[in-house]
Amino acid sequence: MDIFFQEAIAEAQKGLAEGGIPIGSVLVHMEKIIGRGHNKRIQQGSVVLHGEMDALENAGRQHAGVYRESTLYTTLSPCPMCTGAILLYGIPRVVIGENVTFMGAEDLLRSKGVEVIVLNDAACIEMMQQFIHNKPQLWNEDIGEE
Repeated sequence: MDIFFQEAIAEAQKGLAEGGIPIGSVLVHMEKIIGRGHNKRIQQGSVVLHGEMDALENAGRQHAGVYRESTLYTTLSPCPMCTGAILLYGIPRVVIGENVTFMGAEDLLRSKGVEVIVLNDAACIEMMQQFIHNKPQLWNEDIGEE
């Protein structure tokens, strides 16, 4: 398993341990993690801190060229908001842990030339399925249902 993907999973597990939604992400440039994060909607009462957004925020201000040479790793298929940020910053490659429990805007990413790699990792699928089963109200709130 890719070390960077392992770090995204570690971020998701950290979020779960904090009582949040287990989605993690890392932003990698030149084989180095420059930003890491996890969904903090519950912990911080944030409407925008999904895993990908938190990783971008924690990367801090970067030159546009850095984003265009980076890969974003995320444990779950990116929602439309996170997809928009990926496109805004010109991130050319996204590695997704799974899209079984939630299918984000992968088609939009592909249509804009982003390389999308879906691993459908069993550990990611199980982690999200357990979370959705145990806390459906938090999951539905995060994805805008119910």
